[in-house]
Amino acid sequence: MPRPAANERVTCTYFTWLLGKRNKVYVADGRGNSPSLGRHSLGTRDRADALTQLTQLDLVKAVENGVADASLLTAQRETLLLIGEGRRLYLEFVGRPTIQGGAGQSTLKRYRAVFDKFEAFAESQSVKYWQQINRKVLTNYNSWLEAADYHGKTQYIELTVLKQAIKWLISEQLLPPSSHVSLTLKKPTGTRTYCYSDREVQAIVAHCRANADLNWLAHVTIALAHTGLRISELAGLRWTDVKLDKGVIQLTDDSHHVRRSQRDGARTTKSHRDRMFPIHPELLSLLQSLERHPDNRVFHGPLGGKLKPDTVRTILIRDVLKPLAGKFPANGDGTGILGGRVHSFRHYFCSTAANNRIPEQMLMTWLGHRNSEMIRHYYHLCDEESTRQMQSLPSLSKP
Repeated sequence: MPRPAANERVTCTYFTWLLGKRNKVYVADGRGNSPSLGRHSLGTRDRADALTQLTQLDLVKAVENGVADASLLTAQRETLLLIGEGRRLYLEFVGRPTIQGGAGQSTLKRYRAVFDKFEAFAESQSVKYWQQINRKVLTNYNSWLEAADYHGKTQYIELTVLKQAIKWLISEQLLPPSSHVSLTLKKPTGTRTYCYSDREVQAIVAHCRANADLNWLAHVTIALAHTGLRISELAGLRWTDVKLDKGVIQLTDDSHHVRRSQRDGARTTKSHRDRMFPIHPELLSLLQSLERHPDNRVFHGPLGGKLKPDTVRTILIRDVLKPLAGKFPANGDGTGILGGRVHSFRHYFCSTAANNRIPEQMLMTWLGHRNSEMIRHYYHLCDEESTRQMQSLPSLSKP
């Protein structure tokens, strides 16, 4: 007489079961869980059907024991949407052709990081489906981000992306309207990005000039400090963008003007809009002295190759900011020059323009902004009229 087959261990969404047979009919044994879930006939001799029935039983027992929300039983009559599958569909939508309003590669990269983080959290909470995501889940995720010391702006972005994804999945009828999550988020205002002072930027340029291996970084620093360009924009700057005879730089977004096969190498701006701005005299002098390379790029890396943002970031911190830290140490709650980064040159340019009374609207045009909290921040800091009015108030020590 043949021996009965050993029970098969099956791990479902909420519990682990032993799948066996009794009189050739599949049986699920959940007595090894805590609490014990008993032993149940699945009413079928077909293994695939038995696994389907086991998934349903697993959810029923999870609801009975308060592990899952009862609404999932209703949702399971429809097709439950796995978090990974919903993520894939939403990112396909975000990455649609730019002519339809699709996002660039940098935005897609940021969104992927959001979902990577959330999926890890969801798995730790036994949240497998989008139908399980409700206000409580997002609130708990927000608390998890806070406990992990993520910045307020990061928390805002992460939760906003998740809410946008849910809204889109509902609009595509991949989720029921009841999956809508009402969660008010307060967007952090202002900026905490370090802003270099004039002395610090001058010291950075002098330090680079004193080392022949860092001369290329002196060129990059001067360009960033006098244009407010993002490092990715500067890395993609071509000589065809520089109009030396007219004294202007004209940045173009090529994402709408090239074939798909050429799009990875196409130059894009964050706003996807072309812009033009004048060249500062010091930068103009530098540009006139630079050697022209066959690749048509204006600025190059340490070995004369393509300028890579990560390389600039690494060398700036390691070979420039750290050696200068003793000269510009932390002061009180400040971080000192070590708190600076490549993007800090953009803030320096904005601060310098505000301090020199460049019209706010003109600066936004130069930087490619329609509106900007960062720009308003620096204009508020240099609001001389506000300071003058405060000084006009009477002193309590004088009659």
